Amino acid sequence: MASADFVITEANALAPFCTDWRGRYTGQPLCVVLPSDTEAVAAVVSACAAAGVPVVPQGGNTGLCGGATPIGGEVLISLRRLNRIRSVDADNNAITVEAGCTLQAVQDAAASVDRLFPLSLAAEGTATLGGNLSTNAGGVQVVRYGNARELTLGLEVVLADGRIWDGLRALRKDNTGYDLKHLFIGAEGTLGLITAATLKLFPQPREKATAWVAVVSPLAAVRLLGSLRAVVGDNVTAFELVDRTSLELVLQHMPRTRAPLQGQHNWHVLVELSGACNHLHDILEQALQAGIEAGHIIDAVLAQSEAQRHALWALRENISEAQKIEGISIKHDIALPVSRIDEFIQRAGAALKAVSHDVRIVCFGHVGDGNLHYNLSKVDAQSNEDFIAQTPVINRIVYHLVCELGGSISAEHGLGQLKRNEVLKYKSLTEMDLMRTVKAALDPQGLMNPGKLL
Repeated sequence: MASADFVITEANALAPFCTDWRGRYTGQPLCVVLPSDTEAVAAVVSACAAAGVPVVPQGGNTGLCGGATPIGGEVLISLRRLNRIRSVDADNNAITVEAGCTLQAVQDAAASVDRLFPLSLAAEGTATLGGNLSTNAGGVQVVRYGNARELTLGLEVVLADGRIWDGLRALRKDNTGYDLKHLFIGAEGTLGLITAATLKLFPQPREKATAWVAVVSPLAAVRLLGSLRAVVGDNVTAFELVDRTSLELVLQHMPRTRAPLQGQHNWHVLVELSGACNHLHDILEQALQAGIEAGHIIDAVLAQSEAQRHALWALRENISEAQKIEGISIKHDIALPVSRIDEFIQRAGAALKAVSHDVRIVCFGHVGDGNLHYNLSKVDAQSNEDFIAQTPVINRIVYHLVCELGGSISAEHGLGQLKRNEVLKYKSLTEMDLMRTVKAALDPQGLMNPGKLL
């Protein structure tokens, strides 16, 4: 830490760290520190604790809720230089990596020993593992492999007083008291700074079958998911719902994309099967044909090559980027029981159009695990500005319905600054009290990422 290159105070150099990916939140930290190892992180946190100065951890700065954005007056600790793959144990199907590794780097390290690290999302080239764990990221393969919490065996964490907890155990069974790692996963850096993790690996799938499917409704999509699972079980790796507006935005704004099917359809599913089975393509084709005959599927195309598979995935992975080009929207990252997805979409759409008849609904997400991204805006920029001003009213409609149907107002993006007040309306007083009790025990000075989550 002797080099001034690793402590940034100059305004222009600070700027990339000060604003979130969406451009919604901006704050000015005292400085940005870029430590290169866990011991340096601990030294910074210890010094800040002694001086009573708050800290904000940041990885790739790809979050959508302002959780890694400074509010003002903190020391921002960027973990990007903690980017080593510490070990890969193919026999134990485990990998230990530092928090600043990009998700893509972790995937590549696993692939180098013929293994799979299945956490996958659109920002994987820039999103870092520490941020993924801090928000308990999900991504497109949760339906088979689970989210970040299920993929983590152990953690290394710098605590609020600067101590280092080494919990990097590569064990599937360890029944020796509280499973402490789960306190820090999903905590958004408010309890401690994750500096490294030991993660689960899986066999590489030998076959993949991928299709883009036009379905008559979200309910038909849910029924298709059920029929596929009945035949191939956990070979259903991804099952993504995409509405017509989402696809149209991608086709409009993203070069080298094209519509996979003739005609215009209101609802689509991107489905992928993977595994060791040699007949997944045939199984998927038969399932789609049965769906067409039953009237649930309108049309479908199966990828016949890896290039075609990547082209289909590009339509799904570029939705958020296409939306960003369009401008600001009222975003909702929600979770619902899979069986209530169709009801939510129908009731929410009707309620919102009663408030604003020309609202543009962008609905897409991981229907296999009940996670929808439900984003609202107006086509006209001036009308959209007025619409965004109604965010509290719109949120009340969406979130009240989500909770009525047994869902959650945050599925995989966290609370950050965006939902820290909203959550108070939907979690019980007992839950919030328990969370504050944990926070007070692990961070009694309240210096770890203040103003986020709680």
